[in-house]
Amino acid sequence: MSFPKPFYRWRPHPWHGLEVGPNPPRLIHAFIEISPFDLVKYEVDKVTGYLRVDRPQRTSSQPPALYGFIPRTFCGARVASMMPRAKRGDGDPLDICVLSERPITKSEVIVNVRVIGGLPMLDDGEADDKIIGVLATDNIWSHVEDLDELPRALVQRLIHYFTTYKVMPGETTQQISIDGMYGRTQAEKVIEAAIADYNEEYGGQ
Repeated sequence: MSFPKPFYRWRPHPWHGLEVGPNPPRLIHAFIEISPFDLVKYEVDKVTGYLRVDRPQRTSSQPPALYGFIPRTFCGARVASMMPRAKRGDGDPLDICVLSERPITKSEVIVNVRVIGGLPMLDDGEADDKIIGVLATDNIWSHVEDLDELPRALVQRLIHYFTTYKVMPGETTQQISIDGMYGRTQAEKVIEAAIADYNEEYGGQ
């Protein structure tokens, strides 16, 4: 009996075992950790590749989009160099938010995503970019090519979520900042930098 290629006899690690995507940096894969309906923050376990409960959300905020990461990317020196105030990359795979017209309620799924922009998020001195994309086969967002084509309210919602989701009422310390946003061209450059950082850190395949 022959198996199709590639064939994974065992479950691949979603960070290291999946492909970046069909046509990176434009069309990429996203491994989804959290859906917009989750009130618990899940994060892939870097050793096993399974989802681990990180923490219940501290506030009533809910993620405004599917949230996960791009396989075989790494936020290292190249990614950090693209953000003026960053001291280093956060050492994680590159995060991505995915917009979909139909509710997708499950996590641990792989989706094909067309990249349209991103948010240059700085978290305690670390570059922690949030790439933004749309589900490649979406019926409503399939025409969107760049971030400025989205309703402004959607982008503002993403910015508000990421700048406030760690802050509890009464706290004044804010370690997160997002200085504007960038479009598709810059987002693709960030992805290419993250792929290069990954290849340097873990070796290309």
